[in-house]
Amino acid sequence: MSEKQYSTDVVIIGAGTGGLFAVFECGMLKIKCHVIDSLEHIGGQCIALYPEKPIYDIPAYPSILAGKLIEKLEEQAKPFSPVYHLSQKVATLKRRDNGRFEVTTTAGTVIDCVAVIIAAGAGAFGPNRPALENLSHYEGKSVFYMVKRRDDFAGKTLAIAGGGDSAVDWAISLSDIAKKIYFIHRRDKFRASPESVGKLNAIAKTGKVEMVIPYQLHGLSGSNGVLKAVELADLDGNKKTVEADVLLPFFGIVPHLDAITGWGIEVDKHHIPVNQSTQQTSMNGVFAIGDVATYPKKLKLILTGFAEAAMAAHAIHPLVFPGQELHFVYSTEKGIK
Repeated sequence: MSEKQYSTDVVIIGAGTGGLFAVFECGMLKIKCHVIDSLEHIGGQCIALYPEKPIYDIPAYPSILAGKLIEKLEEQAKPFSPVYHLSQKVATLKRRDNGRFEVTTTAGTVIDCVAVIIAAGAGAFGPNRPALENLSHYEGKSVFYMVKRRDDFAGKTLAIAGGGDSAVDWAISLSDIAKKIYFIHRRDKFRASPESVGKLNAIAKTGKVEMVIPYQLHGLSGSNGVLKAVELADLDGNKKTVEADVLLPFFGIVPHLDAITGWGIEVDKHHIPVNQSTQQTSMNGVFAIGDVATYPKKLKLILTGFAEAAMAAHAIHPLVFPGQELHFVYSTEKGIK
């Protein structure tokens, strides 16, 4: 079998919180998993949007940073040797004549499996890019849509654009290490939490953050991918330029289930209906968990996705081990095997 062709028990689509915990739950049942994600790293939205934002509703953790939660989930899944296929999307999913599935990705990876768990959150997603000329010349060098490491921006002058939680939270977080931050928003009303906006305004009074409102991104100045200044404009056409080393535009993500709709699975308003007791979709052998899955009175919480991962794993067990009775045993009794 070539390096791009694999065979396993389950393919998990999505390496966010639900997908990672599904690896653990499957592993506890001796079910082997491969994980596919469109991002270049595991962690889903927790890493892409708010790795240093605290989460307060994870059992046993009064508060845990989103990035740290992903680290713990990765550590928890590690004993079961999951194989990660990152920076690629699922292109096709089809059932073979023998009843197994063939999953192919945009990178040419082909995986033969018994069952599939879709843990894609809001679907495959990417940043909502601002409409700026020559933007691609700066992306990955001076323009970033996520913060992987705070230290990468130490001592730099940053232009942060947006009015939601990501923009406000990162401006607060980076204000103590950046040389200066220009916070750019098109109006004086924010979509972020009032408490966070209050913190940002308090920091602005110290001079570490300069509020540039109401302005929008208009252009970029620099060369060879090195940013020197960001051109701004207000609704009346008045223009302004701020010198900056880095632009961080936080205008949200663009989710879509385009690929999934072509697999023959029922999709309802960007969600996948499932049987709540098993998490199975309209296609036998294909399951969905986390935010992408829907059923009456669904609660979109990380811990809900964790429970759904356990239910899906137990529903998959008889597919992987037909005729083998599953005797439920608490982890305190069986340990990690």
